[in-house]
Amino acid sequence: QVQLVESGGGLVQAGGSLRLSCAASGSILSINTMAWYRQAPGKQRELVAAITSGGSTNYADSVKGRFTISRDNAKNTVYLQMNSLKPEDTAVYYCNAEGRRFDPASVKIHNYDDWGQGTQVTVSS
Repeated sequence: QVQLVESGGGLVQAGGSLRLSCAASGSILSINTMAWYRQAPGKQRELVAAITSGGSTNYADSVKGRFTISRDNAKNTVYLQMNSLKPEDTAVYYCNAEGRRFDPASVKIHNYDDWGQGTQVTVSS
């Protein structure tokens, strides 16, 4: 299994900014797509932004122009810069990564699609 550890969440006023980070670790051979999802109370988890290993990005319409996803492949880390935050951005934000890893126990290569524990982002009005 690949471990994903998020950081950077917190409480911010509307119009403010936050930067989330997510570092992947483990017997990683490759990371294809890294993404941020969010889940607000009573709602389904939704894709916020995604970035491929080549740098192609995809954003939810609700965050276009306000959020920027980036990654540092050397550090196996993905970032989400969130500007002009709105109360409706309040949610638990989850990091997701998928790729291939080495399992030393079985001496085999496996695909993985793993999630972080989530970090709370609260935007007050």
